[in-house]
Parts: sequence; structure tokens; C-alpha cells
Amino acid sequence: MNIANLNPILLAFLGGTFTWLATAAGSAMVFLFKDIKKTVLNTMLGLAAGIMVAASFWGLLDPAIEQSEAFSNLPWLFPVLGFLSGGLILYLIDKLLPHIHVVSQHKEGFNASWQRSVLLALAVTIHNLPEGFAVGVGFGALAQDNTPAVFHAAVILMIGMAIQNFPEGAAVSIPMRRENYSRFKSFMIGQFSGLVEPIGALLGAVAVYYVAPILPFILSLAAGAMIYVVCDELIPESQIIEDGEVSYATIGFMLGFAIMMVLDVALG
Repeated sequence: MNIANLNPILLAFLGGTFTWLATAAGSAMVFLFKDIKKTVLNTMLGLAAGIMVAASFWGLLDPAIEQSEAFSNLPWLFPVLGFLSGGLILYLIDKLLPHIHVVSQHKEGFNASWQRSVLLALAVTIHNLPEGFAVGVGFGALAQDNTPAVFHAAVILMIGMAIQNFPEGAAVSIPMRRENYSRFKSFMIGQFSGLVEPIGALLGAVAVYYVAPILPFILSLAAGAMIYVVCDELIPESQIIEDGEVSYATIGFMLGFAIMMVLDVALG
């Protein structure tokens, strides 16, 4: 396969679509199960957090630092600025856009009289947009460096996001069913949360394609956005423990991180 002949933007869209389909497959579990144990849900959320943290470093931050070292006397500058900017953007979206967290039912954003299902869908959409953007940035980097190493890194990032999207889709749709939503509506809310990933992937690829000189900044921005989601939503949501239960979130986190480590070594 000649990587030079591949279209980075098309690859980004296909990668984002693949991760969305993984979310939809997980959401389809609502047709098989009506409820989910809290320990299982915590493990799923922890798994997603571990994969996202590992992917943020190996797939985004580490390459950003390496590329920044090649043309800057301050190799940390663009990665740090990008990382903080990614977190700031997600913070502003999180505080301004009305939504309800699926597990804690905590409301954020400005007051809006929108339907509850819309607010729930917006919450998971905010979560998934950075993931799609990260996949797009990974493939978009091929426009500047179409070596096998960059391609493999993008594929690893895509696979990691897809792996964590499957249990994440189930973790969204099954609790919806428990709140007396129909199976179909629960599925639609769950898969809709991943539908934004192809869009995010296109945005990420286009950003890298047309703003090549600040590629380290864009890579780090995607990483910062994902780490914000992990710290603001996944970890806190996974630590909500019912009476008599022990959280399995840490175990899930360790497993998720290990999965990305194996992918990076085996396929990188």
C-alpha cells in the first residue's frame, strides 16, 4: 500500500465513521439488556478514561513534542499552548451548552426548556467531539508526513477510540432504558452521541491540512480536549458509588491504559 496516494481527509472521515459505528454497536446492547450493574458501568467508564489518557499521550502529545523540537528553540511552547487551549475550549462548551450528565444527572450550561432526551444527547455529544477531532488530526498529519509511522499512529488512535466507544455506547443507552425510555429511543440517543465523530474527524483533518505550520499545536489541542473530558466527566462519573458497592473504575482505567500500550507496541 502506497501511503502517499491516500487522501488524509477521506481517511479521517472513514476513521471517524468507524468509531461512530463502534458507538452504535455498543448502544445496540440496549436491545439485549434493560439494566446494567453499577460496577460494570464504572468499569466501562474507567476503561474509556484509561484509553483516552493513553491515546492522548502516545497518539497526540508525544508526536507534537517531537515535531516541535524539530523547528523550535522552545519545543514545549506549542504543545503546552495547544494542550491548555483544548481544555479551555471544552470548558467553555461545557459551561455554556445546556446538557445533563447521564450517570450523575448533573445539569450544566445555561437554563433551557429543551426535552430531557436532547439534554442527555448533548452531554454525550460534547464528550465524543474531541475523540473524533483527535482521530481526524491523526490522519490529517499524513498531509505533512506520509510515513508509515504516522499512518500507524493514526490507525492505533482510531482503534483505541473504537474500543472504548463500544462499552461507552452501552453505558449511555442502557441507563436511558432504565429511565423508561423505549429501547429504540435509548439506542438512538446512544448512537447519536457517536454520530458527531465523523464531523469532528473532518474538522481535525482540515485543520491540520490547511494549518500545517502549527501541527504540534493542533495535536496538543486535541489531547487537551480529551484529557478535559476524562477529568471533568469520565472519572467523576465512574466514582459515583451506590451503597454497598465498590468502584471498579480504577481497574477499568488500568486495563484501558494497558490496551493502548499494547496497541502502540504491537502496531506502532
